[in-house]
Amino acid sequence: MSKEIPIEEFLELSKETPLVDVRTPAEYEQAHIPGALNLPLFTNQEREHVGTVYKKQGKTHAVNVGLEYVGPKLTLFTKTALSLNSNKLLLHCWRGGMRSKSMAWLLETVGLECYTLKGGYKSYRAYIRGQLEHPYNLVLLGGYTGSGKTDLLKILENNGQQVLDLEGMANHKGSAFGAIGQLPQPTTEMFENILYQRISSMDLSKTIWTEDESHNIGKVFIPEPFWTQMRNSPVVIIEAPFGNRLERLMRDYGSFPAQLLAQSIKKIEKRLGYDKCKEALDACESGNLEKAASISLLYYDKAYQNQLDTRFGSNLASMPHIEFCTTNPKKTIEQLKRLATQYNNTNNE
Repeated sequence: MSKEIPIEEFLELSKETPLVDVRTPAEYEQAHIPGALNLPLFTNQEREHVGTVYKKQGKTHAVNVGLEYVGPKLTLFTKTALSLNSNKLLLHCWRGGMRSKSMAWLLETVGLECYTLKGGYKSYRAYIRGQLEHPYNLVLLGGYTGSGKTDLLKILENNGQQVLDLEGMANHKGSAFGAIGQLPQPTTEMFENILYQRISSMDLSKTIWTEDESHNIGKVFIPEPFWTQMRNSPVVIIEAPFGNRLERLMRDYGSFPAQLLAQSIKKIEKRLGYDKCKEALDACESGNLEKAASISLLYYDKAYQNQLDTRFGSNLASMPHIEFCTTNPKKTIEQLKRLATQYNNTNNE
């Protein structure tokens, strides 16, 4: 008989045991525990039908309808589970009810040891939302668009530092141009799941580097408690010459069709101003993408500076400002690592 276990034990076992999500494809696509395999007991339409029968005719009728749907799939379920090459499996549905327990019963008939999640995926969501409220030793990289903050995060990670690339998790680079060349964004719920997964593998007594972000990254929102922590965390301003920043923007976006860039520029027309927007769009049409990028960059510089002034006021001048030396990034990384040590010592006093 399958064993029902709490979320903490479930997640610990998932580090080495295959995890199977038996919810519908639609539920899984909305969000799931990272690394879970979807083996749906019902299709989207089947579950909707079973639910309707349950409401109108009661549990017994709903179970019978469910069995009619599931019967022809039993062999597929067992073959798929056995193909995972593990004698243990973790299973969950939405609330830890009949779907996961029924699948566990079936898979145990072919010799597999099954564990179901108490409270189901719903309990997982409650757990991670609580975990994301915990205090973390965050240090943020701020700076103008194109200053290389994402590049620095990658270099920091390669140098043994703990890093959260929020834009990478959100499949978006944060600006009006941020979706260009990216995969579709996850839902906010899935983003939270990915965020917790990354944090759960870190040493929480040490610094975690991330980028200074708005509350939303494209259509994805950073969870409120975590974002509040970010707003109260130390910020290191990364500086880079305008020419270097423009070069980085051209590297990131210059190879894409001018039409995509023009569409992104139109999104900020009201903030850019009619004249500047027209000038940038004309530059795109004539193929002068560097000019279009330069106009957009000047807008983002002004907007970010206003945000910094409003947020930090006179304290801005005393905050750490570090130049990203692209010819000698090791020097920049050493400066950042020294700052991390200082922040660690302060937080652990």
